[in-house]
Amino acid sequence: MPPFPIHHIGIAVESISDSAPLYELLSGGRCSPVEEIASQGVKVVFVGEVELLEPTHPDTPVGRFLAKRGPGLHHIAYRVVDLPKELARLTADGMELIDREPRAGAGGHRVAFLHPRSTGGILIELVDHHDGAHEG
Repeated sequence: MPPFPIHHIGIAVESISDSAPLYELLSGGRCSPVEEIASQGVKVVFVGEVELLEPTHPDTPVGRFLAKRGPGLHHIAYRVVDLPKELARLTADGMELIDREPRAGAGGHRVAFLHPRSTGGILIELVDHHDGAHEG
């Protein structure tokens, strides 16, 4: 099995506009345009390999995360070449999946999440790069 390189680190924030300047200062880069992923109830921007996630309302996964834990590390995302194949392999290896099938994610990528119960308490996202979507 080839290693999965890190694609990005997801940070839950109350406000992208309030949080972005810090990450732009630290990275020397500029934020990508805001993208809303309605199916997940979130707005996102990328500053380099950091994804800032702002909930569109409190009753979303990121909204509930913020209410429970406050701003901070939300997930680590890894790049994979064949997401359906990796999901099948990880299931066979006993990993608990949140998504048994890929779903739409930021930047036109297909993504899937592994449950934190199987990953030492960290939410893991797998980002498919076999689908030809642009970089996020």
